[in-house]
Amino acid sequence: MGTWHHVSIGGKPADWFEPTRPSPHRHTVLFLHGHGERTLSDNPVYTGLFEQHGLRCLCPHGRRSWWGDRVCHEFDPQVSPRRYLLDSVLPWLNEQAQATPPAIALLGVSMGGQGALKLAYQQPALFPVVAALAPAIDFHQWVGKGYPLDDLYESSEEARQETATVLIHPLNWPRHQWLGCDPGDSEWFEGVERLAGKLGSTGIPFESDLTTRAGGHSWDYFNHQAPKVVEFLTTRLEQERNRLPVSNPFAPPASRPEPAE
Repeated sequence: MGTWHHVSIGGKPADWFEPTRPSPHRHTVLFLHGHGERTLSDNPVYTGLFEQHGLRCLCPHGRRSWWGDRVCHEFDPQVSPRRYLLDSVLPWLNEQAQATPPAIALLGVSMGGQGALKLAYQQPALFPVVAALAPAIDFHQWVGKGYPLDDLYESSEEARQETATVLIHPLNWPRHQWLGCDPGDSEWFEGVERLAGKLGSTGIPFESDLTTRAGGHSWDYFNHQAPKVVEFLTTRLEQERNRLPVSNPFAPPASRPEPAE
């Protein structure tokens, strides 16, 4: 069995999984945790599946920041979670694991699920593969309830303007996305269903499971869906590999030949 390691990225903690036989194509999962801040480092279900498929996994610790582009003082007084992921986490994966887009798939649950979708919607060229379990799409409903969200947004409407449903672009979207939510998830199911409806009406391809019941908004549900989700990530990463080559965003620019005398 592969092993989890505690690492530091940009001065912040993260959990890193290296399988016994990693994918020769350096396929990697970037996992964004939920409001409870639980990563996958102690999860035998996902660990076993990552080992089986040769997937490496990085789980940065984002506190209760909602993984957006606003500074959350609980996370960092100056850097937003989104900028941290793009400016610190991605370079770390490139330098330490030689993993670069599009060989990095996004996966998130709850708060992290909506964060993964928003990041993929804003950067579809970098993250063409994304899966979200019970994503907290309508997080604006939590504004005013005493959570760190109250420091990020002045009103529920201001937050709603930054939800995944609003940010999806009809002409520029991740090529592979998977949505899942238990119908018994009374808090977040309606938002996920609404997002799926918008994707469908816009003609954006996606896969979803909005019918499986396995414990509501819980790790029972997340674990129950794990085989399906990890298979989706593995398959779609392989499909991306077989597309036309893309340039490494971290590679130094090619030097120009000297002009002939």
